[in-house]
Amino acid sequence: MNFTQISTFQAVMTSASLSDAATKLGRTQPAVSAAIKALEDQLGLQLFERRGRKLIPVPEAQYLLTEADAILSQLNRVRQTMRSLSDGHSGTLKVAAMPGPVSLIFPKFIASNVSDTEGISISIQARTSNQIAELTRAQSIDFGFADAANTQPEENLYRSVVISADCPVAVPENHPLARKSEISFADLNDQPLGTLPQSHRQTQDLASRFAAENLSLRATIESQTFLPILHFVTAGRCCTVLDPLSVFLMNEDAPMVGGIAIRPMAEPIRYYYAIYSPRYRPISVIARNLLGAWQAEVMKLLDSSGFNPRFEGKA
Repeated sequence: MNFTQISTFQAVMTSASLSDAATKLGRTQPAVSAAIKALEDQLGLQLFERRGRKLIPVPEAQYLLTEADAILSQLNRVRQTMRSLSDGHSGTLKVAAMPGPVSLIFPKFIASNVSDTEGISISIQARTSNQIAELTRAQSIDFGFADAANTQPEENLYRSVVISADCPVAVPENHPLARKSEISFADLNDQPLGTLPQSHRQTQDLASRFAAENLSLRATIESQTFLPILHFVTAGRCCTVLDPLSVFLMNEDAPMVGGIAIRPMAEPIRYYYAIYSPRYRPISVIARNLLGAWQAEVMKLLDSSGFNPRFEGKA
């Protein structure tokens, strides 16, 4: 049995006459009759008694109609689901972001860009940058947002888009450096600083810049992310050269931390983000659209805040 035979049989069973069935199907009467005859031949069963131009269904035809209705209903549901998937109105979305963005700007972006969540299953995970790279490498998420790795891995299991931007400085609002319009590395000489781990790309870049100018980098607080460090800045315990997106954690409307002054660096130092996507995971339309939109959103946020973003390339 094929779809044409089943739909023709259903139309004949639910129409007043053969001509009505042909009109409903947009086919000729001989074509409808031929489809019914072919179905009977395949089944080895006569479904209708011919009485002149009328087809009278035998009892077995009533059973087949029940099955045909179920088959055609299921096919219609599949068709509607596939259409929704292609339109981006249903499907699944599994994404991850590092703790700073996932606290505010990332879920806000997802929520505002998924216009109708009916039929869309969303999973947002908070993970470290290394964990996000591993999830992407394992083809377990649609895309992830993290700090860019120091070096690109040799394997070809995921794609990455790297975006860089200028780092600002966060100082306590009553700190003498808060009175400056911009802050130099010399200003930070021997100042207590909060930093990311020594293995992090930005910490290594800071150490190189301090050493090149014969300055003392006095790291007194170390954390995997900047949010804990910012609480120490608020308490007046340190300053920090932070990633530019962490500035949004101090949003005036709903600040996660306060009492901090943000100043640009006199000698720019760059921070590197990566958007990871798996190379072999089938990706839904909604995930593909959001991935591109998130790249644009990151660039827009960084540009609007004066952090001079730029694409560093794809891999």
